[in-house]
Amino acid sequence: MSNRREITIYDIAEKLKLSAATVSRALQNHPAVNKKTKKKILDLAEDLGYRTNHFARNLRSQQSKTIGVLVHELNSNFITSVLAGIEKITTGEGYDLIIAHSSENLNQEKANVRNLFDKRVDGLIASLSFETENLDHFSAFYEKGVPVVFFDRVEQDGNRTVVVIDNENCGYIATRHLIDQGCKRIAHITSTLKRNVYSQRFNGYKRALTSAKIPFQKDLLILEDLSQHAGVDAAERILKLKPLPDGIFITNDFLAAVVIKTLKAKGFDVPGDIAVVGFNNDAIGELIEPTLSTINYPGQTMGEIAARNLIDHLKGSSTLAQTSTITVHSSLVIRESSLKKNRKK
Repeated sequence: MSNRREITIYDIAEKLKLSAATVSRALQNHPAVNKKTKKKILDLAEDLGYRTNHFARNLRSQQSKTIGVLVHELNSNFITSVLAGIEKITTGEGYDLIIAHSSENLNQEKANVRNLFDKRVDGLIASLSFETENLDHFSAFYEKGVPVVFFDRVEQDGNRTVVVIDNENCGYIATRHLIDQGCKRIAHITSTLKRNVYSQRFNGYKRALTSAKIPFQKDLLILEDLSQHAGVDAAERILKLKPLPDGIFITNDFLAAVVIKTLKAKGFDVPGDIAVVGFNNDAIGELIEPTLSTINYPGQTMGEIAARNLIDHLKGSSTLAQTSTITVHSSLVIRESSLKKNRKK
């Protein structure tokens, strides 16, 4: 192990016969230091292997320059795109990220919230687990005035800053598309209706049925988790329905891909026998056969908006409104899996 002493601004100041204050300003790119002096300082700092002590600087400023991010899972194309959007904004503003995930478990979410609070993050961006029913475990953040922005899965009755998509309208346009393709008996495969994203998509599904004077039938609503096993189980439950559905709106692209694979393995044609629309616009939708019609979920945009609003609040250039809901609009992506009309035989 190396015992080499850490280089400080005082070492640089001594070698260049400058004050430590001048060296500090130069290393922070302060305009008061002339370019020639600044270059000398930066060159020597590089030669000596100087590293900025962010901990000490942040301690003086009472900021950690870190943002906590809490998500319900990590193995998701949507979450990956959200994180890319968050990182794009935070990196540009000089913030580091601490990322935690709940694995859809409330106790894990509570532990992560406490851990991020103890790490003194300057702000938090969070998406809730399946099991979360209230925001009590976030109270320490609010009591200390640490800003929190929720995205995607949010508490429906909470008066907090949230960034969401127009889930209800997405459910409507996905189902309406199936109706326009001639479907009259449309199933909906989704997850727990306790979460806003799924309940709102379900509401959109029902509204589309109502607009077409198609009665909602409870046996066509199938609630599952979002696993591969759940997709197989959902498809098998679909095939036990009499008569069979001629269309399915599925709340997740991975689940939709599993359902399509299972239907085809049982000898059914998609979309000829059963048309399918998914949700998220994940890459898998263009890889399966037939390609998957879906709702585009602008995750990166959502991440950028959440991070920008949080950082603008921290910088004092704007204030998070306690009842602010920011809606990101999305759209239907039509591919082969839903096209019953004018289909090439």
